[in-house]
Order: sequence, then structure tokens, then C-alpha cells
Amino acid sequence: MAGASMNDIKSRIKSVTGTMQITKAMELVATSKLRRARERIEQSRPFHEIIGEAIDRIVASDKSQDMVWCTPTEAKRPLYIVIAGDRGLAGGYNANIFRLTAALTGDKEAILLPIGKKALDHYKHRNANILSDRFGYVSEISVGDALDIAETVCQSYEAGEFDSVVVVYTKFVSMISQTPVYEQLLPLEREADQNGDFYDPIYSGDAVEILNKIVPQYVGGVLYSTVCESLASESAARRTAMNAANKNASEIIDTLVLKYNRARQAVITQEITEIVSGSEAL
Repeated sequence: MAGASMNDIKSRIKSVTGTMQITKAMELVATSKLRRARERIEQSRPFHEIIGEAIDRIVASDKSQDMVWCTPTEAKRPLYIVIAGDRGLAGGYNANIFRLTAALTGDKEAILLPIGKKALDHYKHRNANILSDRFGYVSEISVGDALDIAETVCQSYEAGEFDSVVVVYTKFVSMISQTPVYEQLLPLEREADQNGDFYDPIYSGDAVEILNKIVPQYVGGVLYSTVCESLASESAARRTAMNAANKNASEIIDTLVLKYNRARQAVITQEITEIVSGSEAL
């Protein structure tokens, strides 16, 4: 019995060690991807921040009040752009996004645009009203793809297919903290300056024409930035999950080694007892 127990323990140690090697490799890969994703975040921010500032100046003026991009709505039929992950093994990363989206949609007649394999599978399985299933992998979304999505979304919004556009994603805060958040893209919201006064911009051309040109670019810039944030958050969440898995595996191995040594000592003790008993019988 003891020998069989030792063999079982050795087999479990070998299995856990193999799993630990996989989780270590995944942690290293996630760390490498996280480094690149953080660089993409820094590179993507200036574009949409500059366009966003220009839009704020136009939106805050009285000339923008009657524009379709700026008209407040009751959000009875919103579009939610949900950015989740491409794979699992990232702790609660995907579940947190779906939970936040469910809280936002409630009983509304919402339309969903999932980005990422997990998001697409999740909403297809629930027969949700999906605008498009073209964007199955977050990691493959480029600047051009983000602008294509923005162009499609803006055209549909202008046509009245939905009355608001909200993007739901995970904001990268730090290596150990990623927060699921949402941001309204359309209609555009007025923003005041620090003194509480609205901008009074001077620009050349019609305000409607200017917004019609730059709003899709602004939405595309924000989308690409949120994609970069999501990629960094997913990699950080997976790195944290794999690090925790490594620690758990190490603790399990230590426990199994202790059990193996005890079983081995029991076998040796039993053999010595049998030898002593045999010699006394002689």
C-alpha cells in the first residue's frame, strides 16, 4: 500500500510540475505582451486627445446645439461596444466586463458590438442583438480597423438606428489593478473649462461640416485607445493569474514532497522493524 501511495504521489508531483512549467511560460509571454501593449497606449493617447480638445471647443459653442452628434437622448436604444479578451486564463477579466455590460443594459433594447473572441462567443450564445461579428480578435484590431468601426457606427447613429454609443472596456491602472469602465462616445457631451465657462472657438468653415469629418476620426481614435487599454489589461490580468497559479503549484509540490518523504520513511521504518523482528525470532 505504501509503495502504491508513493507512486501516486510521484505521479502527481510530475503532473503539477508540468503544469507549473506551462503557467510560467504563459506568465513570461503575458509580461512580454504587456510591455508592448503599454507602449501602444502611450502612442495612441495624443491623437484622440488633440481631436477631443478640438471637438470640445466646437461642441461647447452655441453653434453646435442642433447637431445630431450633440443632441441629448434618453438612450432607449443604445449601442454598447464591448471589448473583452481573446482567451481565458486571465482571472475575472472577461467576467467583470460582461457583468458591467449587463448592469448597463438592464431592460433596455440594447444593440451590442462585441470585440474579442470571448465577447463574441458570450453574446452569440445568448442570442443577443449583435451589430457585427467581424471583429473576433482584439489583438488583430489596427488603427484602420478602429476607423472602419467608427465609420460604420457613426453612419448608423446618424441614420437613427440607435440613439447613443457607449464603449465598455477595462482600463489599465497598474500591473496589479485593471478596472472595468464605460465611456459615452455619442452623443458628444459639452465640457466646460476650469472657470465653468464654455469655449468660444474661432474656426474656418461650417461647424456641422467640421464635426461630420472629425467625429468619426475621434470615435476611431478613442476606440483604438480603448483597445490598447484592454490588451494591456488582459495581459496584466493573465500575468497576475499565472503568477498566482505558479505560487499555488509550488505550494502543492512542497506538500506532495513532504507526503512522499513521510511515506518513504514509513516504508523504511517498516522494513527495519521486519528485519529486527526476524533477527529476534532467530
